Amino acid sequence: MRTEKKKLPGSLCIILGGILWGCIGLFTRPMYAAGLSVFNTIALRNVGAMIGLTLIFAITDRSVFKIRLKHLPIFFGTGIISILLFTLCYFACQRICSLAVSGILLYTAPAFVMLMSALLWREKIGGRKLAALTLAIIGCVLVSDPLGAGRISGTGLLLGLGSGFFYATYSIFGRYALKHYSSYTVTLWTFIFAGLGSLFFADGEIFSVFGSLSLTAETLGLVLLSTVAPYILYTRGLEHTESSKASIMASVEPVTAAVAGVTVFSEKMTLFTAAGIICVLLGVFLLAGEKRKVLC
Repeated sequence: MRTEKKKLPGSLCIILGGILWGCIGLFTRPMYAAGLSVFNTIALRNVGAMIGLTLIFAITDRSVFKIRLKHLPIFFGTGIISILLFTLCYFACQRICSLAVSGILLYTAPAFVMLMSALLWREKIGGRKLAALTLAIIGCVLVSDPLGAGRISGTGLLLGLGSGFFYATYSIFGRYALKHYSSYTVTLWTFIFAGLGSLFFADGEIFSVFGSLSLTAETLGLVLLSTVAPYILYTRGLEHTESSKASIMASVEPVTAAVAGVTVFSEKMTLFTAAGIICVLLGVFLLAGEKRKVLC
């Protein structure tokens, strides 16, 4: 008798993916401390993910490599505009802000998706969406800790909001890409463009990583545990889970980042920051309650 292989539930895949994304700072912080620049860290992540995904799909499913030339601009959007510019802003924000602040500012993305969808596809902005947008704005103000000693700089705030904006554009470009290709094809070609684009920002310092066992380990962790694995887990989870539920589950990412910052790097969690996190997460939950497809 033929037995079927047991698969992880879709919800568990998404939660695990969100947790692994939230652990990015655990790998990037030591890399920065060792003197590696933001640009080289990003190049290592994106190029490593490109190589990893290419090897995985070369063994498991070569059909994902097939695309039409006329669709290359779409993947330029997902890879360069969404992933590369997002990581530039997010990693730079993580370097000058706490992991809690950078993580929660990233999750202003649903608000940006809402606004862009209204402009591009004339999606209606109802009371729920307005409430979510208001909560996101209030959350950003609180996270910046305007009255406390932990107040962040304007640069840090702009970088965090920039990461949320570029992260949101993935939903816009992805909406077009998924009309023609599977989610695995979109993921692979996104990182092909992101990886190649990242090389333009790298320099000779990037090779110093391979001369240190600890930096090599951090790089492998960043690539395999916080990039390749979560993208594959999240994509597989979406195949078996409603998109609205998926976006709620993925909100464990900024919470994980905040917990990692406090427990591992002894970062301070002010009342303003905690209140800001709650506001932004409430906004994410409100938007997730909308009956619409959320692309990630």
